[in-house]
Amino acid sequence: MSEDLRQPEIKPFKVGDATFGDGRLTIIAGPCVVESREHVLLMARECHRRVRDAGLDYVFKASYDKANRSSHSSYRGPGVGEGLDALRAVKEETGLPVLTDVHDVSQVEEAARAADVLQIPAFLCRQTDLIVAACETGRAVNVKKGQFLAPWDARNIVEKARAAGCERLLLTERGFTFGYNNLVVDMRSFPVMRSFGAPVVFDVTHSLQLPGGLGHATGGQSEFIEPLARAGVACGVDAVFMEVHDAPERALSDGPNALPLVRMAALLKMLRDLHELVRSGARVEA
Repeated sequence: MSEDLRQPEIKPFKVGDATFGDGRLTIIAGPCVVESREHVLLMARECHRRVRDAGLDYVFKASYDKANRSSHSSYRGPGVGEGLDALRAVKEETGLPVLTDVHDVSQVEEAARAADVLQIPAFLCRQTDLIVAACETGRAVNVKKGQFLAPWDARNIVEKARAAGCERLLLTERGFTFGYNNLVVDMRSFPVMRSFGAPVVFDVTHSLQLPGGLGHATGGQSEFIEPLARAGVACGVDAVFMEVHDAPERALSDGPNALPLVRMAALLKMLRDLHELVRSGARVEA
């Protein structure tokens, strides 16, 4: 391994009952967007049961507002008030830590009162004011590397967040623009980004989007979720991020690239076993 890519010791941190950076595999999963209070509670419980059965840590995710839509007619979510109320209900009724994304500095303070992790969307990963505002809340922060950004350029994100006092930082890979309406994942990005000293997350379902591929909306290739997720775990990621839906064909956002709930349990057990194999190999090598 190149000297520059030697994997540093990462200081573990907790988000609720989930731990990042200590060698275990964490799952971040849920529907793309809040469709209703009842639906997010259903998905939180169903995803949690499957993650728990696989013996992995879990963070629930859903967006209260998706500002980066393909079309003005695309569903954005219920908005700040109703959406954050639904996420608070997930925390109160399930005890699970919650992740949600923020698109504007004006939303950060209120979102931080409802969520344990504030996520910076990929298109906004260079927005200094947004990153600083999220970091200053004291919440854990997950920054998605933009589809336009080389993995080594993510070092600037880490330095920006650290300068703002963020000690609980995650970096997420979600694919790189590959021609028109397509993304590709460069597996080299995982060790490169992890060498900056932050746990690395693989957003496998967004990496399988076909941006704008349906003309009025984004398409996707959910049939490739399992092989791509296996590849990311084999590369040593700290967490896998996936959008999961009980009926992707009826999902109000990102249905074409969502993992159907019925496929989740088998995938998690496979990822758990692969992760343990990679860890045992690393221990032998050390």
